[in-house]
Amino acid sequence: MSLPASAEDALTGRASVIDGDTIEINGERIRLNGIDAPESWQRCLDGDGGEYRCGKEAAFALDEWLAKSRPTRCEYVERDRYGRFVGTCFRADGYEVNRWLVETGNALDWPRYSKGAYADAQDRAKAGNLGIWRGEFTEPCVARGERAKRKPSC
Repeated sequence: MSLPASAEDALTGRASVIDGDTIEINGERIRLNGIDAPESWQRCLDGDGGEYRCGKEAAFALDEWLAKSRPTRCEYVERDRYGRFVGTCFRADGYEVNRWLVETGNALDWPRYSKGAYADAQDRAKAGNLGIWRGEFTEPCVARGERAKRKPSC
């Protein structure tokens, strides 16, 4: 069992990808702060009328990218309502994971939590038609709400 993280704590280790915005290090689930990636079951349109599993694509891209510079270090932000460690993470080369996901179009800036920290990265991904921006998609928070038949959390 993990001990509660304090603001000074950071987790470092080999990251396993759970989905496009959640990783695990040393048995601790980490929700990447300030971003929202498509769910693993979520489908998007690719711009040519085709459909693809954008959530799976985001997770695979993250896994491949993290493998290029290990270990991953995550700085604690808070615990979410599910008890998960919420953090901002970095590869061994210092590159911020959260930002990379947004700038490659594999996740959205979630201003409710990021306070717009990734808006510039999202603008670049959108302008470049990268990732989910190459076609049409439902915001992940809306897709989760629809699937659960409840009001979206965004």
